[in-house]
Amino acid sequence: MRQTAGFILSLVAIVIGGNQSCSQAQQQNRPVPIIFDTDIGNDVDDVLALGVIHALQNRGECELLAVTITKDNPLSAAFVDVVNTFYGRGDIPVGVCHSGLTDSQGKYIGLAEIKDNGRYRYPHDLISGKQAEDAVTVLRKALSKAKDGSVVIAQVGFSTNLANLLNSRADSICPLDGVELVKKKVKFFSIMAGAFEKIPRKGKMVIHHEYNVVKDIPACQTLAEKSPVPIVWSGYEIGLAVAYPHESIEQDYRYIEHHPLAEAYWLYSPPPHNRPSWDLTSVLYSIRPDRGYFGLSESGTVTVQSDGVTTFQADGNGLHRYLKLNDQQKIRVTEALVFLSSEPPQK
Repeated sequence: MRQTAGFILSLVAIVIGGNQSCSQAQQQNRPVPIIFDTDIGNDVDDVLALGVIHALQNRGECELLAVTITKDNPLSAAFVDVVNTFYGRGDIPVGVCHSGLTDSQGKYIGLAEIKDNGRYRYPHDLISGKQAEDAVTVLRKALSKAKDGSVVIAQVGFSTNLANLLNSRADSICPLDGVELVKKKVKFFSIMAGAFEKIPRKGKMVIHHEYNVVKDIPACQTLAEKSPVPIVWSGYEIGLAVAYPHESIEQDYRYIEHHPLAEAYWLYSPPPHNRPSWDLTSVLYSIRPDRGYFGLSESGTVTVQSDGVTTFQADGNGLHRYLKLNDQQKIRVTEALVFLSSEPPQK
């Protein structure tokens, strides 16, 4: 009887333990709530990064809560709605800033205005950023509705919107100020910003002044100094190491006559140009942080200097880390980004 009772108790323990493991796995595998903050229209890697998010949402790995924009041109919001609608998610909130930063149209967001036979080539109903809400409003609304500690914010443009979020006050949307709201709702920031290794230029190894930082240095300083949650930085050198192969642009998007990602790429810099995958790396890490695509630095603190240079100081209590890549990871990351960005939308 004692042996039988012991066997039954052991069996019960296994079943309970198995159920707990199953429950934990389900919690870990549930879709990652993500907000995409972008300067879309300045470079084309933002467009491919948005495609990666949609592909991963098709797979049940994430849920795109909102897109906020730091390029101050009204067609940026329209183009974001083009891409979201193309993937069947035209109802995703889009927020805009009014900073005056990079307000030129650029090379490809004009696709939102192209018509064939009197109809938009790419259907969308957000015709201009003038129709969109302010980015901070969109951010506060999305975060206030989210589960505590669940949201990942992928910033692949300037830090303007996130700095404004951190500086925001309690309002009718949420009784928490920006820092308190981020601390309660955000799991971590995954940002394409800065540079943490010297790069070759004209035969010399030089420190790079990274574009997303230098375009709004005070905002990046605010984000680095005030964020109450971890920040994972994807430096300039990471995207440089995983250039998007032009063969994919030429071949993998042919399943439809007009594809907004491929057409944007052609307009920005036609193949056979291989464009570095800067923004895609932050998105991939934000949704798949535990898949071994990247290495990580030790914990520490990133300081944004007055000239935009980013420096890292190791500190066991620091909230910052930055991505690293070895040769094998470069191959894996490139392949993953190609497969995901070119994946067809769900019917």
